[in-house]
Formats: sequence, structure tokens, C-alpha cells
Amino acid sequence: MKTLLRKSALLLALPITVLTNFSLPASADSTADIILSTKCQGGYNINIWQNHTSGELLYRATNPNGHLSLGKGTKQVTEGVRVYKFRNRNYQYWVWDGTLDNPQSGTLEVYKNNRILMRQTCTKS
Repeated sequence: MKTLLRKSALLLALPITVLTNFSLPASADSTADIILSTKCQGGYNINIWQNHTSGELLYRATNPNGHLSLGKGTKQVTEGVRVYKFRNRNYQYWVWDGTLDNPQSGTLEVYKNNRILMRQTCTKS
């Protein structure tokens, strides 16, 4: 049982370090509007911004261990649900804006080398 708990703790710690160890300069200020704000399991707060002039999508994630800022995101619509995608080296961050069953719910997915590392349920805030 203790081994299982240690493995579970390690698996939860990995995505936190993934989110906190990489940060790129991208700024959200008065030239950008927030288009999505979510709170996800694990203490993740995610905001998606869109720059007024360039249309660039910006990603801001915070959690108790740090923050991550990314720019140059893309938006796609899949089966009527928007998904915002951002890349940082070998990592991809996908934020689903709602689900077919519940528009107030969403999902954060983190991939490394196209393999999923983490999936967290989110609610719009």
C-alpha cells in the first residue's frame, strides 16, 4: 500500500514540475482580453487571453508551485467544443472550453512528445 501511495505521489508531482519548470515570455496586459478562465483539479488556474491587435492567443497557468506563460496558441473547434493548444518545446498544453454534456466544464491536457502526461477536469470561473 505504501509503495502504491509513493508511486501515486510521484505521478502527481511530475505534471506539477512540467508546468512550473518552463516559462516563456508572453505578456497579457491592456492590449489583450481574457477569453477563458478556468480552475482545474490540482490547484491549476488557467487563463487564455487574446491580443487585440495581433490576435495572438496567450496561455497563463498558475498553481501553488509556480506559473507558466506561453504565447502563439491556436484555437480549433472539435465537435462544437473549442480547444486551445499551446506548445513549449516537447510539451503541448490543450485547454478544452467545455464539453458536449456540460459547457461550464472543461479539461486541461498536458502532452510530452505526443503522449499524454496529465488530464485534469476544469470548471469555468
